[in-house]
Amino acid sequence: MANEILVEVLSDETKVAIIEDRELMELYVEKVYGGRLVGNIYRGKVQSVLPGMQAAFVDIGYNKNAFLYINDAVINGYYANDENMNSSYCDEDEDEELSDNNLKEYNINDILKQGQEITVQVIKEPSGNKGPRVTTHLTLPGRYVVLLPGADYIGISRRIDNDSEKDRLKKIAEQIKPCGMGLIMRTVAEGKCVEDFENDIGFLIRLWRNIHDRENGGYVPRYLHKDYNLLYRTVRDFLTTNTDKLVINDLEQYEKALEYIDLVSPSLKTKVELFNKSKSLFDYYQIDYRLSKDLARKVWLKCGGYIIIDKTEALTVIDVNTGKYIGADNLEDTVVKTNLDAVVEIARQLRLRDIGGIIIIDFIDMNDEEHKRMIINALKNALKKDRTKTTVVGMTGLGLIEMTRKKVGTD
Repeated sequence: MANEILVEVLSDETKVAIIEDRELMELYVEKVYGGRLVGNIYRGKVQSVLPGMQAAFVDIGYNKNAFLYINDAVINGYYANDENMNSSYCDEDEDEELSDNNLKEYNINDILKQGQEITVQVIKEPSGNKGPRVTTHLTLPGRYVVLLPGADYIGISRRIDNDSEKDRLKKIAEQIKPCGMGLIMRTVAEGKCVEDFENDIGFLIRLWRNIHDRENGGYVPRYLHKDYNLLYRTVRDFLTTNTDKLVINDLEQYEKALEYIDLVSPSLKTKVELFNKSKSLFDYYQIDYRLSKDLARKVWLKCGGYIIIDKTEALTVIDVNTGKYIGADNLEDTVVKTNLDAVVEIARQLRLRDIGGIIIIDFIDMNDEEHKRMIINALKNALKKDRTKTTVVGMTGLGLIEMTRKKVGTD
């Protein structure tokens, strides 16, 4: 599978396109000013506590107060204001949450007080009239691991499905885990040895100490740590041995990328290329032309069918139609073929548009129960490539497939 990463650096923004098997799969844009908040860590002040919602609003210096739900303020019996435990984890590789049953014994009034200073991390961008969502469960992602400064825990990426490899990585994690902290072994840790983690762990520990030192003293609210820029995150999270090439159009950023790669994975430096042609990088790869088709309300399938994507405030609805495809044998085969093609395109569209929340898919009606199971299984398999957590709930009595996809960014 061809895998290319394109990084176009402009005066006011940076754009990253992820291409897999010649298909545009993901697009990220970050402005030079007013960039994303997710990942940033702040020392904030509780403005109000809402027992009826089991939540609180926290001033982090943004123009809207951040929302802190009880689920993001307590873990394993420790409160957000408990000096022994003020963080947990949240990562695309290993994402676990406390169930509501575990939280029934807690009350937000016992955890947070108005005017209290707390350290929080943004886990969801603001959207519409809503401010950012924050957590006290801090995470610091590196190349191979995620450091959990306040959770004595070891986790392995869900995407690593080999049991012997999981056991091997767990043993390594037990060796390298800092005392009193937790680690999550990321997907790219697969096949790596102890030495490969040394720079990663050392960097993250130094980063945490710097953040921790800044917690005390100074005005509130203030930010303690700003997450790294899009280029850094792209190299950290996307560049792997499966990548054919990473193309960057800016010499300065190209050199910075090489410096970072030289620290964490020198063998990957050969995959980085500097783009120095007369036209822009995205024009050369026709990214904007592709987007004009791929982001339309109606998206055509390879078989001649199409899907319609409509977004409301509450959910996203995707409707599958046969369109120009009339098949060759019988109606059921035509329907199944169209639905299978739609599965592939829907999985791509969810990543490309970064659709989050509740998603309802109206596939073309099928009579055969085996065909229905085939479509659900095909959808689950197609979604395995998605780095964002997805859950296929199942098919309703009306033949609609319900699913959810974790929402992090703005729509």
